[in-house]
Amino acid sequence: MTATKWIFLTALVGHLLCGVCDCWLTYLPNGRFKFDYMKDNRKLSEVFEGMPLRNAILSMLLGCLAMCMMFFGYLAMALWMRSISAIHGNLMLLAVGLIFTFGIAHHILCGVPEWLYVRLGRTEETRQVITELFKKTSVTMFVCYAGFLLFGIALFAAVVSGLTPLPRWACVFNTTLFMFVLMPSRIGGSGNWAGAIMFLGLMFFM
Repeated sequence: MTATKWIFLTALVGHLLCGVCDCWLTYLPNGRFKFDYMKDNRKLSEVFEGMPLRNAILSMLLGCLAMCMMFFGYLAMALWMRSISAIHGNLMLLAVGLIFTFGIAHHILCGVPEWLYVRLGRTEETRQVITELFKKTSVTMFVCYAGFLLFGIALFAAVVSGLTPLPRWACVFNTTLFMFVLMPSRIGGSGNWAGAIMFLGLMFFM
């Protein structure tokens, strides 16, 4: 197997691991976490009852490791594209910077509120504190997803226009495209499953 395939395989495994970490924060002992619950402490407390604190810790720590594994795959794609098209490649490099600087922060800032909420007894006061923290740091989430959107658009445009040696139909192997397909299903970690599919597909072409 070539070095490129090993890098893509590492990114694929990273996405799968990160998806599992997302699920630890989404699927709780008493149901699925929903952002609307952050407005109602009764619902929030019920869904978090019995959640092991280790879930949030593992999600943050392993999530950071997973994102580092993913980084090399996205960087390799951006550098490969830069050798073909400076414009598309530089846009993808910019996207990689946004995804992995703000994305790692976002992953941690998703786990911290859940850990604090459970550790401090799931009180109304704690709910207010974690809600404020989430709102004030939500920019990390928006910038991270903006990076994924930019990366996906630049990659899709280059492949579908015939700039790359890849067949035009290979444009379907795109994180952003699969993300939009999976998001309506509200499956936990949908963005990571989308990324895993992209790297799995690209392993057959590069």
